Amino acid sequence: MTHKIENFIIVGITNDGKKFRPSDWADRLCGVMSAFGADNRMTYSPYVRPGCTLKGDKTVLVDAGLYDVEPMAYNFMINFARDNDLQIDWVGDTPL
Repeated sequence: MTHKIENFIIVGITNDGKKFRPSDWADRLCGVMSAFGADNRMTYSPYVRPGCTLKGDKTVLVDAGLYDVEPMAYNFMINFARDNDLQIDWVGDTPL
């Protein structure tokens, strides 16, 4: 199944309304896309970063620009959400 390449948010709530565990899942997932900078400190990718909803649910913000840099990484993020039955909010061209 293909989908238009656009920004999206992975919400740490399953499609049946349960909170996704472990509680640090968003940091772990963003850590997969992080890298060491010139100052030898780990930094999140500008395309994948953690966030939260107004209700306090953990989220991961994924910028569509990730597809231009590494399509497999973009697809990995979508598949992670689908494999874990997590909610995905497609936000199109809205800046994240």
